[in-house]
Amino acid sequence: MNRVWSIIPREFRRRTLWLTTSIFMRALLNFVGIATLIPVLILILDKQAIDSNDDIVAICRVLNITNYNTLVITTCCTILAIIILKNIVTLLLHRVEHNYIFDLYKNLSQRLYLYYWQQGLSTIKGKNPSLLTRNINSVCLMFTNGVIRSIATIIGEVTLIAFILSALAWYNYQVALLVVGLFIPIASLFYLSMRRKLHDIGTKGNNAQRTKNCIVAESISGYTDIHIANAFPSIFKKFNESTSEVVGLRKSHATISQAPQTFTEIGLVLALSALMILSIDSDINTGIMFGIFAIAAMRLVPSLRNILLNWSNLQYNIHTSEILADIENFDTTSLTEATNEKFTLQSKIELNNISFTFEDATKPTIENFSLTINKGEHIGIRGASGIGKTTLFNLILGLYTPTSGGISIDGEELSKHNMRKWQNSIGYVPQSVFIIKGSIAENIALGHTHSTIDYSRINQAIEIANLKDFVDECADGIHTHIGEQGACLSGGQRQRIGIARAIYRGCDILFFDEATSSLDDNTEHNINSAIERLSATNTALTIVVIAHRTSSLNYCNRIITME
Repeated sequence: MNRVWSIIPREFRRRTLWLTTSIFMRALLNFVGIATLIPVLILILDKQAIDSNDDIVAICRVLNITNYNTLVITTCCTILAIIILKNIVTLLLHRVEHNYIFDLYKNLSQRLYLYYWQQGLSTIKGKNPSLLTRNINSVCLMFTNGVIRSIATIIGEVTLIAFILSALAWYNYQVALLVVGLFIPIASLFYLSMRRKLHDIGTKGNNAQRTKNCIVAESISGYTDIHIANAFPSIFKKFNESTSEVVGLRKSHATISQAPQTFTEIGLVLALSALMILSIDSDINTGIMFGIFAIAAMRLVPSLRNILLNWSNLQYNIHTSEILADIENFDTTSLTEATNEKFTLQSKIELNNISFTFEDATKPTIENFSLTINKGEHIGIRGASGIGKTTLFNLILGLYTPTSGGISIDGEELSKHNMRKWQNSIGYVPQSVFIIKGSIAENIALGHTHSTIDYSRINQAIEIANLKDFVDECADGIHTHIGEQGACLSGGQRQRIGIARAIYRGCDILFFDEATSSLDDNTEHNINSAIERLSATNTALTIVVIAHRTSSLNYCNRIITME
């Protein structure tokens, strides 16, 4: 419970008071709904109550009721009105819980998404995307529905049972003791026998589902390699094993979920049998006593069943709190604050003896590397595969933090406080350009909505990036949708969209990371020509290029070879 409470954000802890109040009020209203049936029971079992029951006599005198039929009609109409009002108010109180649960899900999902994003590129690359997606979407929902809602339901049902037992004790303490003496041991037996098993099922189920998601994600992303290598049968075998494990665990949980009904029905039969035995020599009106117990049991048994069932769900889903424990006290404000401030490069970019070592690596990928890039220079960087060229780029782009040394812009050291300003000043074209599901314009103006796109700048960027012929051939021009992950684009078209995106940003510095390595010679020549035209239109533009082919570095003023 301490861990669950620590996950709930501070603003929701204040709302918990209203949630608790609504739970208490619903329990009270449910009790009132049960209590209103007592007068009907008395009138059915004791037609002389209008003359013999002091309470009923007093009510009849106040309401000027003189016969049994009028009393019955008045009582039924009053009870119907109370029940209707009670259900209307209960529905409104349920909204308090629903709003709390789903607002909390939204908050946790947003915070977990931002938490993963804040971890940085090196951490993100080390995790399976399907796992992160599942945590953000499914785990947060499992926590709010399977843990928080279950706790709220248990609290509500326990409160209602307390009301019912108090009323039974007031009427006949023996009946109340009988209920407590039978149902508490039954609930305890269920708890002790199922606690560990349910927790283990939940944990194993989460791991099996995670494995299944990873298999699906990997097989879809690697479709071509898997299909050609005839590796699908073995992958499907793993998928089938994970699915079988998930199904087996779900079956076990479903079986256990039926146990509360069995436990409570056994308890009810035992209670009725004991009540009959106790009433043999009792002078209490047996019919009314059985009737009151039946009315109480009508709500008591479902309440106990709900407690056991929701406790089962709580144990099954409690593992989600371990996943969400990471976002305790995580501040998301700085990640969601947008800023358009930029560094305006006046003189130079300096890399001062920077080193970088990946987590768990035995030696640094970059060690004591220094470089000065002057404004307006065209710098080429080349070297063997795996030498650390892309890692160097990620350090300059601010995606990695140097293990030692530092990077400065015009003498100002880069840090987390000014990193956003620096990244707003640069354009980046990778080997595989990221494409969203949207139009050409939306991909070029990445991060902008339809209403905020500057279409004159879009057209200018298309012209400079040598993309105009392709756009003109499209049925809807720049508004043409280019498929899921750019499925309708060739490699050259993707790269030109990446260049147009960098141009649209109006950046002073452009970085090209193997931007033409996967293209044919003709397409590579066209891309390089586009970059040369770009540099010709803006002589102050600084360009840094990583490339394997010397031909891709022909327009560079200086070439750095990494060894």
